[in-house]
Amino acid sequence: MKMMLIDIFVIGLALIFIRFWWRYWSVTGGGPKNLPPGPPGLPLVGNLIQVILQRRHFIFIIRELRKKYGPIFTMQMGQRTMVIVTDSKLIHEALVQRGPDFASRPPDSPIRLLFSVGKCAINSAEYGPLWRTLRKNFVTELITPTRVKQCSWIRKWAIENHMKRIKREAFENGFLEVMSNCRLTVCSILICLCFGAKISEERIKTIESILKDVMMITSPQLPDFLPVLTPLFRRQMKEAKALRKKQLECLVPLIKNRRAFVEKGENPNQEMVSPIGAAYVDSLFGLEPPTRGPLGDEEYVTLCSEAISAGTDTSATTVEWAMLHLVMNQEIQEKLYQEIIDCVGKDGEIKEEDVEKMPYLEAIVKETFRRHPPGHFLLSHAATKDTELAGYTIPAGVYVEIYTAWITEDPDIWSDPSEFRPERFLHGDGVGVDVTGTRAVKMLPFGAGRRICPAWNLGILHINLLIAKMVQAFKWLPVPDAPPDPAETYAFTVVMKNPLRAVILPRV
Repeated sequence: MKMMLIDIFVIGLALIFIRFWWRYWSVTGGGPKNLPPGPPGLPLVGNLIQVILQRRHFIFIIRELRKKYGPIFTMQMGQRTMVIVTDSKLIHEALVQRGPDFASRPPDSPIRLLFSVGKCAINSAEYGPLWRTLRKNFVTELITPTRVKQCSWIRKWAIENHMKRIKREAFENGFLEVMSNCRLTVCSILICLCFGAKISEERIKTIESILKDVMMITSPQLPDFLPVLTPLFRRQMKEAKALRKKQLECLVPLIKNRRAFVEKGENPNQEMVSPIGAAYVDSLFGLEPPTRGPLGDEEYVTLCSEAISAGTDTSATTVEWAMLHLVMNQEIQEKLYQEIIDCVGKDGEIKEEDVEKMPYLEAIVKETFRRHPPGHFLLSHAATKDTELAGYTIPAGVYVEIYTAWITEDPDIWSDPSEFRPERFLHGDGVGVDVTGTRAVKMLPFGAGRRICPAWNLGILHINLLIAKMVQAFKWLPVPDAPPDPAETYAFTVVMKNPLRAVILPRV
């Protein structure tokens, strides 16, 4: 009888403990008392199981939670505490007004650390001396006006090949696929900018495919939220190591050839075409960032891969979405064509300075960014120290997730937000909108503040040139009996579920 009473007492205490533990997790997400409110969670797993069981993409869940919990709320995803920020004013406060406070990155998973060589990358480095050195070097060596002008021949070469290729594909098939062609072209530009080399289309496709696989394998997986499960996912780590080896085997030969060209003037097959100092990797050979010392082949591969991947996906995705609307709305397409021929003529060469004189082209690209942001979230931010936002406590190291898609859909910011209307940027609610978010946050295709994509202006240049050249040369029409499908799907960027196919007719 005595033992039974003790058992009942112990069980009772356990139940009381579990009850308070449950309440603690449900109300606070397992963090400090003053975290933003959020959905009730379960012990240990938080909201993770609830999200998995819904079998919907995360962004649809976020949209519903925003309606219930407001512009800032907390989710406990396993051991990962996430503060979701969706309000334009709060985003501007965090990223711009108080940029240094929210400029760091949270901890990375073992797989991501493998590919970043321990966060030795501009996107993933914590806010500090290493990040400053890598970013300053990138900006100085790749995207200054002088360097952009010096490398204009690369864009001319790649886009000329692009025009020949889409013409050939359309002739052979009766139509062409926009995304695959644009990815190949942008990737070839960035490979040449990074390594100073012209290589075959087959090698470009191989690099492009490997880097796409890298982006997919570094996407969040279950062990990222519950590290205790990591031993059960040894196969994924094995696959990641094999892919990393493949990435190194693909890119290290390019790096070695470039180094031999820089140091000894060697250039077999005349592969190296950029002068010494004009390729991004040239600047990395002598770079010694604080806390790291001299970089090696692994760091070179990581930093060049980062530049190629980020620039290829966002630019190609934006071009595809823009061309979708030009195919679906011939009036917009003809208005753009008229602007192009007024600027350079029907057969005139479109130079980089010409696209800066095309306001309607700029409006189309901005409206594409607004209507189809490349990602619905920015890369995860983290506070550099315990701080406050909207009256709540944001602990250092917590995942601060900036949900930007709602901003571009907010009827308080945009009139008829679901409509694709470039004119809004010429005389409407888009006039004066800053895509960098510096003055105010109304759209953030490249992020904002200290962590804004450093090559955002280069990306826009590639997008403008591709669209202008394709519209000048061809009239774009839907494939007969197969109209474009604007449905979205989610890869590294938000892309068309069914890639855009179009018929092209030479302009006369």
